[in-house]
Amino acid sequence: MVSAAVCTHRNATETAMKTALSPLTNHEEFCLKNAAQFVAARGRTPATRTREQFATLPEAQAFGAAIGDGRTMIHAVTTLGHSAHITNA
Repeated sequence: MVSAAVCTHRNATETAMKTALSPLTNHEEFCLKNAAQFVAARGRTPATRTREQFATLPEAQAFGAAIGDGRTMIHAVTTLGHSAHITNA
């Protein structure tokens, strides 16, 4: 069964996989293809770290791009709770 979330960002997923600076591992590809949400995280330490949830990869990337320093970590999160770092924005 394919979740509706996968369908809404399939093109963005394919684009991210093609434009990634380094090849994705099998785990990262799995999380990206089956992502239910994307999380943009900022901050070095847990005390200062902030997280924002997004439905699609482009939304998370736009959030990071708006800040402009390239230090926003974008993670794909599946419905089972698996997650993987996909890119920085």
